Order: sequence, then structure tokens, then C-alpha cells
Amino acid sequence: MIAYASRTGNVRYIVSKIKAEAIEIQDGLKLDKPYLLMTYTDGFGDVPEKVARFLEQNEQWCKGVVVSGNSNFGHHVFGGAGEKIANAYRIPMVRKLDLRGIQADYEAIQQFYETRVLDENVFEIK
Repeated sequence: MIAYASRTGNVRYIVSKIKAEAIEIQDGLKLDKPYLLMTYTDGFGDVPEKVARFLEQNEQWCKGVVVSGNSNFGHHVFGGAGEKIANAYRIPMVRKLDLRGIQADYEAIQQFYETRVLDENVFEIK
């Protein structure tokens, strides 16, 4: 599963390029299986508040993070939300995408999803 937050539509677009069950993050959402987190970066490298609240309830199932950002704001803040999440929860930073990313990004995300998230979902069912 992919759990995502999208403000401008970039993350929603990226999610549409990945073959996976997906759910948009809302307050109170509680998951019970492994997922890949996809988010945008807020402000100057900050984690969006709704994503932070979601992780408080669902951190144990998060297997990695993909972040969208805008490189025009500078390297020191580009994709900062993803770096902060990866460091705080000790999960892989799968990919930083500039806005909507490119095909190579989608392929790398799909590969990670199939090997690190989907396989674990199958394992959980057995």
C-alpha cells in the first residue's frame, strides 16, 4: 500500500504512476499493514503537519519514504521533509523528486515497492 499526502497534485500524480493500492492521508487514518509513504515538503524543508500526525499513529508499518519538492528553493531544503522522516523513523529515503519527477523515478519507486513493501504484505498474509 502507498499512503500519501498531496497539496499541489504533484504527489497524487506520482502515485498514479505506481502500480499499487493507494490511500490519501487524512486525520484519524490508521493502517494495519506495511506501506510506502509519499509526501510533499512544506515550507523550507518541513514535514507537513498532517503527515507528522499520521506517522504518530502509523510509524510501525512505514517501510520507506518518497518526497516531492522543488529544487529551486535550494539544495539545503530540497526534499527536506523526506530526509527528516527517514532520519526520525530510521527508514529508507527511497527517492527525492523534483516536482513530479521523471520516468526513472517511477521505475525506482515501483522496484522498491515490489521488493520492500508488497513482498512484506504477502509475507504478513501467510
